Amino acid sequence: MSFNTALSGLQAATVDLSATSNNIANVSTSGFKRSRAEFGDLFAVSPFGHSPTAIGSGVQVSSVSQQFGQGNLEFTEANLDLAINGQGFYITKQSATSSDISYTRAGQFQIDADGYITNNTGQFLQTFPVDANGEVTSTSLNTTNPVQLPATTGSPQATTEVEVGLNLNSTTARTDPTTFNPSVSDTYAHSTSSTVFDSLGASHVSTYYFVHDGDGPTTPTTPATVPAVTTNPSDNSNQWLVFTYLDGAPTNIAGGPSVTHSNGTGPAVDQNPAVLQFNSDGSFASSTPASIQNVALPQTNGSNPLTITHDFVNNTTTQFSSSFAVSRLDPDGFSTGRLTGLDISETGLIQAKFSNGVSSPVGQVALADFSNSQGLRGVGNASWKQTTDSGTPITGISGTGRFGLIQSGALEASNVDLTAELVNLITAQRNFQANARSIETSNSITDTIIQIR
Repeated sequence: MSFNTALSGLQAATVDLSATSNNIANVSTSGFKRSRAEFGDLFAVSPFGHSPTAIGSGVQVSSVSQQFGQGNLEFTEANLDLAINGQGFYITKQSATSSDISYTRAGQFQIDADGYITNNTGQFLQTFPVDANGEVTSTSLNTTNPVQLPATTGSPQATTEVEVGLNLNSTTARTDPTTFNPSVSDTYAHSTSSTVFDSLGASHVSTYYFVHDGDGPTTPTTPATVPAVTTNPSDNSNQWLVFTYLDGAPTNIAGGPSVTHSNGTGPAVDQNPAVLQFNSDGSFASSTPASIQNVALPQTNGSNPLTITHDFVNNTTTQFSSSFAVSRLDPDGFSTGRLTGLDISETGLIQAKFSNGVSSPVGQVALADFSNSQGLRGVGNASWKQTTDSGTPITGISGTGRFGLIQSGALEASNVDLTAELVNLITAQRNFQANARSIETSNSITDTIIQIR
Protein backbone atom coordinates (compact mmCIF):
# COMPACT_ATOMS: atom_id res chain seq x y z
CA MET A 1 0.00 0.00 0.00
CA SER A 2 2.76 2.44 0.90
CA PHE A 3 4.53 1.66 -2.39
CA ASN A 4 1.44 2.72 -4.39
CA THR A 5 0.95 5.83 -2.28
CA ALA A 6 4.55 6.97 -2.81
CA LEU A 7 4.34 6.06 -6.50
CA SER A 8 1.31 8.35 -6.94
CA GLY A 9 3.34 11.08 -5.26
CA LEU A 10 6.20 10.54 -7.73
CA GLN A 11 3.79 10.73 -10.65
CA ALA A 12 2.22 13.93 -9.31
CA ALA A 13 5.62 15.52 -8.73
CA THR A 14 6.63 14.54 -12.27
CA VAL A 15 3.55 16.29 -13.70
CA ASP A 16 4.34 19.36 -11.60
CA LEU A 17 7.94 19.34 -12.85
CA SER A 18 6.76 18.97 -16.46
CA ALA A 19 4.27 21.84 -16.20
CA THR A 20 6.84 24.09 -14.56
CA SER A 21 9.50 23.17 -17.13
CA ASN A 22 7.08 23.93 -19.96
CA ASN A 23 6.37 27.34 -18.43
CA ILE A 24 10.08 28.11 -18.18
CA ALA A 25 10.70 26.94 -21.76
CA ASN A 26 8.03 29.38 -23.05
CA VAL A 27 9.04 32.40 -21.00
CA SER A 28 9.80 34.26 -24.27
CA THR A 29 6.80 33.00 -26.29
CA SER A 30 4.46 35.87 -27.17
CA GLY A 31 0.89 35.30 -26.04
CA PHE A 32 1.82 32.18 -24.02
CA LYS A 33 -0.20 31.48 -20.87
CA ARG A 34 1.39 29.56 -18.02
CA SER A 35 0.01 26.19 -16.87
CA ARG A 36 -0.62 25.13 -13.29
CA ALA A 37 -0.79 21.51 -12.12
CA GLU A 38 -3.70 20.97 -9.73
CA PHE A 39 -3.93 17.90 -7.44
CA GLY A 40 -6.46 16.04 -5.30
CA ASP A 41 -6.04 13.33 -2.69
CA LEU A 42 -7.15 9.69 -3.10
CA PHE A 43 -9.31 8.26 -0.34
CA ALA A 44 -10.65 4.70 -0.76
CA VAL A 45 -13.35 3.37 1.56
CA SER A 46 -16.34 1.10 0.95
CA PRO A 47 -19.42 2.85 -0.50
CA PHE A 48 -21.49 2.53 2.68
CA GLY A 49 -18.75 2.32 5.23
CA HIS A 50 -16.91 4.80 7.40
CA SER A 51 -13.67 4.02 9.13
CA PRO A 52 -12.11 6.46 11.59
CA THR A 53 -8.77 4.79 11.00
CA ALA A 54 -8.83 4.87 7.16
CA ILE A 55 -5.74 6.30 5.53
CA GLY A 56 -5.60 8.04 2.15
CA SER A 57 -4.30 6.21 -0.88
CA GLY A 58 -2.11 8.95 -2.35
CA VAL A 59 -2.54 11.83 -4.76
CA GLN A 60 -3.94 12.28 -8.26
CA VAL A 61 -3.62 15.02 -10.90
CA SER A 62 -6.99 16.79 -11.02
CA SER A 63 -6.12 19.15 -13.86
CA VAL A 64 -3.40 21.09 -15.64
CA SER A 65 -5.11 24.43 -16.14
CA GLN A 66 -4.06 27.46 -18.17
CA GLN A 67 -3.77 30.76 -16.32
CA PHE A 68 -5.00 33.52 -18.63
CA GLY A 69 -3.57 36.48 -16.71
CA GLN A 70 -2.44 39.54 -18.63
CA GLY A 71 1.14 39.50 -19.86
CA ASN A 72 3.29 42.62 -20.09
CA LEU A 73 3.19 44.67 -23.30
CA GLU A 74 6.46 44.80 -25.22
CA PHE A 75 6.61 47.58 -27.81
CA THR A 76 8.08 46.86 -31.23
CA GLU A 77 8.67 48.71 -34.51
CA ALA A 78 6.24 46.55 -36.53
CA ASN A 79 2.87 48.15 -37.17
CA LEU A 80 1.17 44.76 -37.53
CA ASP A 81 2.30 43.56 -34.12
CA LEU A 82 -0.89 43.70 -32.06
CA ALA A 83 -1.45 43.28 -28.32
CA ILE A 84 -4.76 43.08 -26.46
CA ASN A 85 -4.68 45.09 -23.26
CA GLY A 86 -7.50 43.35 -21.42
CA GLN A 87 -9.79 40.43 -22.20
CA GLY A 88 -10.30 38.80 -25.57
CA PHE A 89 -8.73 36.52 -28.18
CA TYR A 90 -7.92 37.05 -31.85
CA ILE A 91 -9.88 34.76 -34.17
CA THR A 92 -7.82 32.89 -36.78
CA LYS A 93 -8.46 30.26 -39.44
CA GLN A 94 -6.18 27.78 -41.16
CA SER A 95 -6.98 29.18 -44.63
CA ALA A 96 -9.00 31.94 -46.25
CA THR A 97 -11.93 29.56 -46.81
CA SER A 98 -11.47 27.23 -43.81
CA SER A 99 -14.03 26.72 -41.04
CA ASP A 100 -11.38 25.50 -38.59
CA ILE A 101 -11.28 28.30 -36.02
CA SER A 102 -8.58 28.90 -33.43
CA TYR A 103 -8.23 31.58 -30.77
CA THR A 104 -4.98 33.22 -29.76
CA ARG A 105 -3.44 36.11 -27.83
CA ALA A 106 -0.26 36.09 -29.92
CA GLY A 107 -0.34 39.13 -32.19
CA GLN A 108 2.65 38.63 -34.48
CA PHE A 109 0.89 39.39 -37.76
CA GLN A 110 2.27 40.01 -41.24
CA ILE A 111 1.21 40.24 -44.90
CA ASP A 112 1.44 37.07 -46.96
CA ALA A 113 2.14 36.81 -50.71
CA ASP A 114 -1.56 37.24 -51.56
CA GLY A 115 -2.04 40.34 -49.41
CA TYR A 116 -3.79 38.62 -46.49
CA ILE A 117 -2.97 39.39 -42.86
CA THR A 118 -1.68 36.18 -41.26
CA ASN A 119 0.15 35.30 -38.06
CA ASN A 120 3.62 33.76 -37.86
CA THR A 121 2.18 30.25 -38.33
CA GLY A 122 0.23 31.19 -41.48
CA GLN A 123 -3.22 31.39 -39.90
CA PHE A 124 -5.56 34.07 -41.26
CA LEU A 125 -6.69 36.92 -38.99
CA GLN A 126 -10.47 37.29 -39.03
CA THR A 127 -12.26 40.65 -39.16
CA PHE A 128 -15.80 41.96 -39.07
CA PRO A 129 -17.10 43.61 -42.27
CA VAL A 130 -17.24 47.43 -42.34
CA ASP A 131 -18.88 50.02 -44.60
CA ALA A 132 -17.18 52.89 -46.42
CA ASN A 133 -17.23 54.97 -43.22
CA GLY A 134 -15.55 52.26 -41.15
CA GLU A 135 -18.73 51.31 -39.28
CA VAL A 136 -19.08 47.62 -38.44
CA THR A 137 -22.04 46.04 -40.21
CA SER A 138 -22.05 42.72 -38.29
CA THR A 139 -20.36 41.27 -35.20
CA SER A 140 -21.45 37.67 -35.73
CA LEU A 141 -18.77 34.98 -35.80
CA ASN A 142 -20.38 33.61 -38.97
CA THR A 143 -19.75 36.86 -40.87
CA THR A 144 -16.03 37.19 -40.07
CA ASN A 145 -13.66 37.20 -43.03
CA PRO A 146 -9.90 37.25 -43.55
CA VAL A 147 -8.70 40.75 -44.37
CA GLN A 148 -6.90 41.29 -47.67
CA LEU A 149 -5.19 44.51 -48.66
CA PRO A 150 -6.46 46.31 -51.78
CA ALA A 151 -4.60 45.14 -54.88
CA THR A 152 -5.24 48.40 -56.75
CA THR A 153 -4.17 51.97 -56.16
CA GLY A 154 -6.49 54.51 -54.65
CA SER A 155 -8.94 55.93 -57.22
CA PRO A 156 -8.78 59.70 -57.87
CA GLN A 157 -11.58 62.11 -57.07
CA ALA A 158 -12.23 65.36 -58.91
CA THR A 159 -12.21 68.65 -56.99
CA THR A 160 -15.69 70.12 -56.59
CA GLU A 161 -15.10 72.70 -53.84
CA VAL A 162 -12.32 74.89 -52.49
CA GLU A 163 -12.78 76.33 -49.00
CA VAL A 164 -11.13 79.74 -48.83
CA GLY A 165 -10.37 81.76 -45.73
CA LEU A 166 -8.22 84.91 -45.91
CA ASN A 167 -7.83 88.56 -44.99
CA LEU A 168 -7.82 91.23 -47.68
CA ASN A 169 -5.87 94.37 -46.73
CA SER A 170 -8.37 97.22 -46.61
CA THR A 171 -5.58 99.80 -47.06
CA THR A 172 -4.52 98.40 -50.44
CA ALA A 173 -4.83 100.88 -53.29
CA ARG A 174 -7.97 100.51 -55.39
CA THR A 175 -7.64 99.96 -59.11
CA ASP A 176 -9.88 99.97 -62.13
CA PRO A 177 -10.91 96.33 -62.84
CA THR A 178 -10.67 97.01 -66.58
CA THR A 179 -6.92 97.51 -66.18
CA PHE A 180 -6.46 94.10 -64.51
CA ASN A 181 -3.67 92.08 -66.08
CA PRO A 182 -2.42 88.90 -64.33
CA SER A 183 1.05 89.58 -65.76
CA VAL A 184 1.26 93.02 -64.12
CA SER A 185 1.28 92.89 -60.33
CA ASP A 186 0.32 96.57 -59.97
CA THR A 187 -3.11 95.88 -61.50
CA TYR A 188 -4.31 93.69 -58.61
CA ALA A 189 -3.88 93.69 -54.84
CA HIS A 190 -3.29 90.06 -53.92
CA SER A 191 -3.12 86.58 -55.42
CA THR A 192 -2.95 83.00 -54.19
CA SER A 193 -3.13 79.52 -55.73
CA SER A 194 -4.19 75.97 -54.88
CA THR A 195 -3.87 72.60 -56.57
CA VAL A 196 -7.06 70.95 -57.82
CA PHE A 197 -7.64 67.60 -59.53
CA ASP A 198 -9.77 66.36 -62.41
CA SER A 199 -11.64 63.05 -62.57
CA LEU A 200 -8.53 61.24 -63.88
CA GLY A 201 -6.36 62.48 -61.02
CA ALA A 202 -4.39 65.02 -63.07
CA SER A 203 -3.43 68.13 -61.09
CA HIS A 204 -4.20 71.70 -62.12
CA VAL A 205 -3.33 75.07 -60.60
CA SER A 206 -6.28 77.25 -59.64
CA THR A 207 -5.28 80.91 -59.06
CA TYR A 208 -7.22 83.76 -57.46
CA TYR A 209 -6.50 87.42 -58.22
CA PHE A 210 -8.07 89.99 -55.89
CA VAL A 211 -8.77 93.51 -57.21
CA HIS A 212 -9.77 96.24 -54.75
CA ASP A 213 -12.67 97.79 -56.63
CA GLY A 214 -14.58 101.06 -56.28
CA ASP A 215 -14.01 104.75 -56.80
CA GLY A 216 -13.65 105.50 -53.10
CA PRO A 217 -11.80 108.51 -51.64
CA THR A 218 -9.51 110.32 -54.07
CA THR A 219 -6.56 112.64 -53.39
CA PRO A 220 -6.14 115.79 -55.56
CA THR A 221 -3.00 115.81 -57.67
CA THR A 222 -2.62 119.64 -57.75
CA PRO A 223 -1.23 121.34 -55.89
CA ALA A 224 0.90 118.46 -54.56
CA THR A 225 1.22 119.97 -51.10
CA VAL A 226 -2.52 120.17 -50.41
CA PRO A 227 -3.44 117.43 -47.85
CA ALA A 228 -7.18 117.76 -48.24
CA VAL A 229 -9.18 114.65 -49.21
CA THR A 230 -12.50 114.65 -50.99
CA THR A 231 -14.95 111.79 -50.88
CA ASN A 232 -16.86 110.46 -53.85
CA PRO A 233 -20.47 109.64 -52.93
CA SER A 234 -20.24 106.31 -54.82
CA ASP A 235 -17.73 104.84 -52.35
CA ASN A 236 -17.21 101.10 -52.97
CA SER A 237 -14.10 100.74 -50.84
CA ASN A 238 -15.50 97.55 -49.21
CA GLN A 239 -15.88 95.76 -52.54
CA TRP A 240 -13.43 93.32 -54.13
CA LEU A 241 -13.43 91.47 -57.42
CA VAL A 242 -12.04 87.93 -57.61
CA PHE A 243 -10.70 86.81 -60.99
CA THR A 244 -10.14 83.03 -61.27
CA TYR A 245 -7.66 81.25 -63.54
CA LEU A 246 -6.99 77.56 -64.18
CA ASP A 247 -3.52 76.62 -65.42
CA GLY A 248 -2.98 80.23 -66.46
CA ALA A 249 -6.21 80.47 -68.49
CA PRO A 250 -9.05 82.79 -67.40
CA THR A 251 -12.24 81.12 -66.14
CA ASN A 252 -15.71 82.57 -65.62
CA ILE A 253 -17.86 82.64 -62.50
CA ALA A 254 -21.47 81.74 -63.33
CA GLY A 255 -23.60 84.81 -62.62
CA GLY A 256 -20.66 87.17 -62.11
CA PRO A 257 -20.47 90.65 -63.72
CA SER A 258 -18.79 90.99 -67.11
CA VAL A 259 -15.43 92.79 -67.13
CA THR A 260 -13.24 93.40 -70.17
CA HIS A 261 -9.57 93.60 -69.18
CA SER A 262 -6.05 93.01 -70.46
CA ASN A 263 -4.49 89.57 -70.55
CA GLY A 264 -0.72 89.71 -70.99
CA THR A 265 0.38 90.50 -74.51
CA GLY A 266 -2.75 89.01 -76.12
CA PRO A 267 -6.09 90.62 -76.91
CA ALA A 268 -8.46 91.87 -74.22
CA VAL A 269 -10.49 89.28 -72.33
CA ASP A 270 -14.17 89.34 -71.41
CA GLN A 271 -14.31 87.62 -68.03
CA ASN A 272 -16.88 87.13 -65.28
CA PRO A 273 -15.28 87.56 -61.84
CA ALA A 274 -16.96 87.14 -58.46
CA VAL A 275 -17.73 90.14 -56.26
CA LEU A 276 -17.04 90.12 -52.50
CA GLN A 277 -18.71 92.74 -50.32
CA PHE A 278 -17.62 93.49 -46.71
CA ASN A 279 -19.20 95.35 -43.82
CA SER A 280 -17.68 98.46 -42.30
CA ASP A 281 -16.25 96.37 -39.45
CA GLY A 282 -14.35 94.18 -41.94
CA SER A 283 -16.62 91.16 -41.69
CA PHE A 284 -17.89 89.34 -44.75
CA ALA A 285 -21.23 90.69 -45.98
CA SER A 286 -22.18 89.02 -49.26
CA SER A 287 -21.01 87.81 -52.61
CA THR A 288 -22.21 88.04 -56.18
CA PRO A 289 -23.25 85.46 -57.09
CA ALA A 290 -24.30 84.03 -53.73
CA SER A 291 -22.66 80.70 -54.65
CA ILE A 292 -19.34 81.35 -56.37
CA GLN A 293 -18.95 78.59 -58.95
CA ASN A 294 -16.97 78.31 -62.14
CA VAL A 295 -18.80 77.42 -65.31
CA ALA A 296 -17.86 73.94 -66.50
CA LEU A 297 -14.20 73.84 -67.53
CA PRO A 298 -13.62 71.31 -70.35
CA GLN A 299 -10.39 69.30 -70.12
CA THR A 300 -8.26 68.03 -72.98
CA ASN A 301 -7.06 64.82 -71.30
CA GLY A 302 -10.36 62.94 -71.52
CA SER A 303 -11.51 63.75 -67.98
CA ASN A 304 -14.87 65.22 -67.06
CA PRO A 305 -15.24 69.02 -67.15
CA LEU A 306 -14.30 70.68 -63.86
CA THR A 307 -16.99 72.56 -61.96
CA ILE A 308 -15.56 74.10 -58.78
CA THR A 309 -17.39 75.98 -56.03
CA HIS A 310 -15.21 78.58 -54.28
CA ASP A 311 -16.53 78.81 -50.73
CA PHE A 312 -15.63 82.17 -49.17
CA VAL A 313 -18.79 82.38 -47.06
CA ASN A 314 -18.31 79.55 -44.58
CA ASN A 315 -14.78 80.52 -43.60
CA THR A 316 -12.99 83.48 -42.02
CA THR A 317 -12.84 85.80 -45.03
CA THR A 318 -12.32 89.35 -43.76
CA GLN A 319 -11.20 92.82 -44.84
CA PHE A 320 -9.11 94.32 -42.05
CA SER A 321 -6.42 96.94 -42.06
CA SER A 322 -3.64 94.37 -41.92
CA SER A 323 -1.50 92.46 -44.33
CA PHE A 324 -2.91 89.91 -46.74
CA ALA A 325 -2.97 86.45 -45.12
CA VAL A 326 -4.42 83.11 -46.15
CA SER A 327 -5.81 81.15 -43.20
CA ARG A 328 -7.47 78.38 -45.21
CA LEU A 329 -7.14 77.15 -48.77
CA ASP A 330 -8.52 73.63 -48.77
CA PRO A 331 -9.64 71.97 -52.00
CA ASP A 332 -11.34 68.59 -51.88
CA GLY A 333 -10.47 65.87 -54.37
CA PHE A 334 -7.23 63.95 -54.73
CA SER A 335 -5.02 62.24 -57.27
CA THR A 336 -4.38 58.55 -57.80
CA GLY A 337 -2.52 57.00 -54.86
CA ARG A 338 -0.55 53.84 -54.16
CA LEU A 339 -0.84 51.75 -51.02
CA THR A 340 1.73 52.92 -48.47
CA GLY A 341 0.74 51.07 -45.31
CA LEU A 342 -1.86 50.15 -42.73
CA ASP A 343 -3.19 52.01 -39.72
CA ILE A 344 -4.82 50.03 -36.89
CA SER A 345 -6.70 51.97 -34.22
CA GLU A 346 -7.07 50.95 -30.58
CA THR A 347 -10.60 49.80 -31.40
CA GLY A 348 -9.18 47.47 -34.07
CA LEU A 349 -10.27 49.33 -37.22
CA ILE A 350 -7.84 48.51 -40.04
CA GLN A 351 -7.42 51.24 -42.65
CA ALA A 352 -5.34 51.11 -45.82
CA LYS A 353 -3.35 54.31 -46.32
CA PHE A 354 -2.56 55.63 -49.80
CA SER A 355 0.06 58.09 -50.99
CA ASN A 356 -2.62 60.63 -51.96
CA GLY A 357 -3.58 61.03 -48.31
CA VAL A 358 -6.72 58.89 -48.53
CA SER A 359 -7.46 56.18 -45.96
CA SER A 360 -9.85 53.34 -46.78
CA PRO A 361 -11.30 51.02 -44.07
CA VAL A 362 -10.77 47.34 -44.92
CA GLY A 363 -11.97 45.54 -41.79
CA GLN A 364 -12.47 45.52 -38.02
CA VAL A 365 -10.37 43.10 -35.96
CA ALA A 366 -12.77 40.50 -34.52
CA LEU A 367 -12.31 39.51 -30.88
CA ALA A 368 -13.80 36.58 -28.96
CA ASP A 369 -14.09 35.67 -25.29
CA PHE A 370 -15.47 32.73 -23.31
CA SER A 371 -17.39 32.22 -20.10
CA ASN A 372 -14.75 29.71 -19.00
CA SER A 373 -11.43 30.43 -20.71
CA GLN A 374 -9.73 27.65 -18.70
CA GLY A 375 -11.97 25.18 -20.49
CA LEU A 376 -10.26 25.93 -23.84
CA ARG A 377 -8.11 23.20 -25.36
CA GLY A 378 -4.54 24.18 -26.16
CA VAL A 379 -3.36 23.21 -29.64
CA GLY A 380 0.13 24.73 -29.61
CA ASN A 381 1.56 27.95 -31.04
CA ALA A 382 -0.17 29.84 -28.21
CA SER A 383 -3.55 28.94 -29.72
CA TRP A 384 -6.66 27.33 -28.27
CA LYS A 385 -9.86 25.78 -29.53
CA GLN A 386 -13.41 25.85 -28.20
CA THR A 387 -14.64 22.95 -26.06
CA THR A 388 -17.85 22.05 -24.26
CA ASP A 389 -16.30 23.26 -21.00
CA SER A 390 -15.30 26.65 -22.42
CA GLY A 391 -18.78 27.46 -23.71
CA THR A 392 -19.60 29.21 -26.97
CA PRO A 393 -17.53 32.26 -27.99
CA ILE A 394 -18.80 35.77 -27.34
CA THR A 395 -17.65 38.02 -30.21
CA GLY A 396 -17.28 41.78 -30.26
CA ILE A 397 -15.13 44.84 -30.88
CA SER A 398 -12.18 45.93 -28.79
CA GLY A 399 -12.98 48.66 -26.31
CA THR A 400 -16.63 47.59 -25.94
CA GLY A 401 -18.22 45.42 -23.30
CA ARG A 402 -15.73 42.98 -21.79
CA PHE A 403 -13.10 43.38 -24.50
CA GLY A 404 -9.79 45.18 -24.01
CA LEU A 405 -8.19 47.72 -26.33
CA ILE A 406 -5.77 46.80 -29.10
CA GLN A 407 -2.26 48.28 -29.04
CA SER A 408 -0.62 48.44 -32.46
CA GLY A 409 3.16 48.10 -32.54
CA ALA A 410 3.28 45.95 -29.40
CA LEU A 411 3.18 42.29 -28.39
CA GLU A 412 1.83 40.66 -25.25
CA ALA A 413 4.67 38.81 -23.56
CA SER A 414 4.31 35.45 -21.83
CA ASN A 415 2.70 35.76 -18.40
CA VAL A 416 5.31 33.41 -16.91
CA ASP A 417 7.06 34.78 -13.81
CA LEU A 418 10.48 33.18 -14.15
CA THR A 419 11.43 33.68 -10.49
CA ALA A 420 8.23 32.03 -9.25
CA GLU A 421 8.66 29.16 -11.69
CA LEU A 422 12.22 28.47 -10.53
CA VAL A 423 11.06 28.38 -6.91
CA ASN A 424 8.22 26.04 -7.91
CA LEU A 425 10.74 23.87 -9.77
CA ILE A 426 12.77 23.43 -6.58
CA THR A 427 9.59 22.63 -4.63
CA ALA A 428 8.51 20.01 -7.16
CA GLN A 429 11.98 18.48 -7.09
CA ARG A 430 11.92 18.24 -3.30
CA ASN A 431 8.47 16.60 -3.47
CA PHE A 432 9.85 14.04 -5.91
CA GLN A 433 12.83 13.31 -3.67
CA ALA A 434 10.58 12.94 -0.60
CA ASN A 435 8.33 10.43 -2.36
CA ALA A 436 11.37 8.51 -3.61
CA ARG A 437 12.61 8.35 -0.01
CA SER A 438 9.22 6.95 1.02
CA ILE A 439 9.69 4.11 -1.47
CA GLU A 440 13.21 3.46 -0.16
CA THR A 441 11.86 3.31 3.41
CA SER A 442 9.04 0.96 2.41
CA ASN A 443 11.56 -1.21 0.58
CA SER A 444 13.81 -1.42 3.69
CA ILE A 445 10.87 -2.44 5.87
CA THR A 446 9.87 -5.10 3.35
CA ASP A 447 13.45 -6.45 3.24
CA THR A 448 13.51 -6.66 7.03
CA ILE A 449 10.28 -8.59 7.09
CA ILE A 450 11.49 -11.00 4.39
CA GLN A 451 14.73 -11.68 6.27
CA ILE A 452 12.98 -12.69 9.51
CA ARG A 453 13.79 -16.35 10.32
